[in-house]
Amino acid sequence: MGKGFFNVPVAVNEPIKSYAPGTDEREEVLEAYKELWNAETEVPLYINGEAVKTGDTARIRPPHDHNHNAGTYHRAGKKEVNDAINTALEARKAWADMPWEQRAGIFLKAAELVAGPYRARINAATMINQSKTIFQAEIDSACELVDFLRFNVEFMTEIYAEQPESTSGAWNRLEYRPLEGFVYCVSPFNFTAIAGNLPASAALMGNVCVWKPSDHQMLSAQVIAEVFEEAGVPAGVINMVNAEPVMMTDIVMSHADFAGVHFTGSTTVFKGLWSKIGENINTYKTYPRIVGETGGKDFIMAHKSAVPAQVATAIVRGAFEFQGQKCSAASRAYIPKSIWGEVEKLIRRDVESFKMGSPEDMSNFITAVIHEGSFDKLAKYIDAAKESDEAEVIIGGNYDKSKGWFVDPTVIVTDNPKYETMETELFGPVITIYIYEDDQFEETLKLVDETSEYALTGSIMAQDRYAISTATHALQNCAGNFYINDKCTGAVVGQQPFGGARASGTNDKAGSKLNLLRWVSPRMIKETFVTPTDYRYPFLGE
Repeated sequence: MGKGFFNVPVAVNEPIKSYAPGTDEREEVLEAYKELWNAETEVPLYINGEAVKTGDTARIRPPHDHNHNAGTYHRAGKKEVNDAINTALEARKAWADMPWEQRAGIFLKAAELVAGPYRARINAATMINQSKTIFQAEIDSACELVDFLRFNVEFMTEIYAEQPESTSGAWNRLEYRPLEGFVYCVSPFNFTAIAGNLPASAALMGNVCVWKPSDHQMLSAQVIAEVFEEAGVPAGVINMVNAEPVMMTDIVMSHADFAGVHFTGSTTVFKGLWSKIGENINTYKTYPRIVGETGGKDFIMAHKSAVPAQVATAIVRGAFEFQGQKCSAASRAYIPKSIWGEVEKLIRRDVESFKMGSPEDMSNFITAVIHEGSFDKLAKYIDAAKESDEAEVIIGGNYDKSKGWFVDPTVIVTDNPKYETMETELFGPVITIYIYEDDQFEETLKLVDETSEYALTGSIMAQDRYAISTATHALQNCAGNFYINDKCTGAVVGQQPFGGARASGTNDKAGSKLNLLRWVSPRMIKETFVTPTDYRYPFLGE
């Protein structure tokens, strides 16, 4: 039982280290990189706090050197999936009743472990397994994960503090219960922070989780599991289980105690999960919570008043950082004819200055895409653009998979605003640009809104405030995160809650208390102090 109204530490965003030549953090992460590179790490399942090795293994292959063996990870069968569910439900009996401040203490400790002793290791794992440069790893696996853990604790206390009005005769209390059952957490390869946050946010609110990390992120998932264990997450509360997706989903979503899914990944997979829930709706004890952040076809819209250097930088950073593998990456742009010449020149200059290769060489701005399937898909669309009468590859367009899955940063220009690469999510370092007549600004805004099924991120670049206002209104439904005079990536926890609508997800805003509210089931408690003893109301009097 609580014995005080406790204040948690004020959440602050974790400062980003520079990793400049000669800094201690640079040497520390390079040392951790070398150690992990040569370690051939064996990643087990984690069920009920135990490392489980099934013998059914797959290799961990760095995307920038796919012949190197960085380790192996074990895959679950039906037995292990069922064991994870059963042990989670058993753990729930104690975890759901754990005082909130004890749960807070665990995840605040996890934040400090990532910020301190685990920082180099989790960054190095992300660099190796996901081919992120040190800067991209730092802002993700260190800073954003720390921010999620810290801010979620603060958001939890804000939620608990929201209480109904009471009177002198009755005390009204709102209790924020965890969901009745277990939460299925499915995380993507591209952000280590998301992999940590999906189960942690649900668990913080008193839930128990079965967590399926991506096959292509197992090295950093292992570090997350180590952090949770050292922070004191009790056995069975977060179970890390990698398995064949269809088999695992069928088992999880046919269970009566399935209480919700916390998902980040492709739109197609998420729709499949939603359909599966619908098929099994009569099986469940409660209506499951469905929370998902999925795809995007994110845009940069420039007005004739925009500064060309700002537009070019927004495109170069927004489209090509982490090889365009962010859900928020800029993959289509609309540029007015009057400034296109200068914008093109600046983009070309920047791209020509890029170095590409292993993230261990910190002079590289570009590394590899995640796997061969992604490489082949990108190559197909690039080749099609080279042959098309409606498009032209003006920058990049080359690719090579002899050593790693390397695709050059590529710029396609099209005269068809509905050309396939203006509409299709590619998830790689490819951006398609449509050049419009200056006097067609409002018509082009309509194109931006209607071209894509997605609605995740987008930006308007302009100096004219009327143009900014017009775009902000016209594009209100096609971007859950909208940026003015900035690239369309880089949401920060506590500052820009992240999520989109349409085919981009349920827009439950990771990095805010809106998301945490999805993992509780409120109970209203009214306590009457002087209880009536006569049914008669005054209006019945003679």
